[in-house]
Amino acid sequence: MKQTKRSFFERMNYLDNAYKVGIVINVAFLVAELIAGFVLNSVALFSDVWHNVSDVFALFFSMVAFRLMHKEPNERFTFGYKKSTIHVSLVNACVLFVAIGAVVMRSIEKLIHPSPVEGGYVAWIAAIGVGVNVLTLWMFYRHRKRDLNVDGVFLHVAADTLVSLGVVLAGVIISFTDLYVLDPVIALFNSGFILVSAVRHISESLRLALDGVPEGLDPRTVRETIMAREPEVVDIHYIHLWAVSTVENAFTAHVVVSTPHVGADLKRRIKHHLAELNITHANLEFEHPGEECEYAAVRYDEPEVRG
Repeated sequence: MKQTKRSFFERMNYLDNAYKVGIVINVAFLVAELIAGFVLNSVALFSDVWHNVSDVFALFFSMVAFRLMHKEPNERFTFGYKKSTIHVSLVNACVLFVAIGAVVMRSIEKLIHPSPVEGGYVAWIAAIGVGVNVLTLWMFYRHRKRDLNVDGVFLHVAADTLVSLGVVLAGVIISFTDLYVLDPVIALFNSGFILVSAVRHISESLRLALDGVPEGLDPRTVRETIMAREPEVVDIHYIHLWAVSTVENAFTAHVVVSTPHVGADLKRRIKHHLAELNITHANLEFEHPGEECEYAAVRYDEPEVRG
């Protein structure tokens, strides 16, 4: 248990520092790239700038949510502020859509009215951006699968890395061919790529914000797992499964048991099975066969009920 707590606090400190470092290096590069975009007249660089802006927003809001998530619950917020991580994840996805819209409008304008671009300088600046992004990705990589919020930041930066690589390619080609139309074309391609990841992320964030079932879980599987492992459980109904935060899931249900008395050991075992499914909060109401329950008919499928 001590080892678990130590690992938990080590993870907290690591991520808090990762957010700080990520914000500082991305803001520094953002300012430099914005100036370069104006000086070099490159919409491809601007596409990278706008996505860097969304990276900074993602890092900042995710850091705020990460800190709020670990504040203690109180009488007004009995789950604490854990839900803020889901709302921030949704905001980050929306910021991506705004950035995409701005880049697309500017790119179309440059397609209609092409203008010269200093391809060599554009390539070098974008290459520095790739380095900044790779460092940021490395800091968050090992924690992305545990937390949708961290995964959102990772997706932001990963998409920006590919955007920057596209800008590097455009800059190199332009410097040798003077094919200036490639600048807005690359920007539009980058926008399409970012849009795909943004749609996936906003879909999952919306589902969690509306208390939908988290990805990778479903009521039927949870029900079948418990009934397969516990012969005393003859039915489970009125199931609710939702996300408390981007890393914690909750479960409530009515559990029908064949034994006349429900022991603490059965409760403990069921909660252990739920924990293995990444469900950390469980509230179980126990019933017996034949006991009247107004919610017994509330089901999401046609499950087996043991006789």
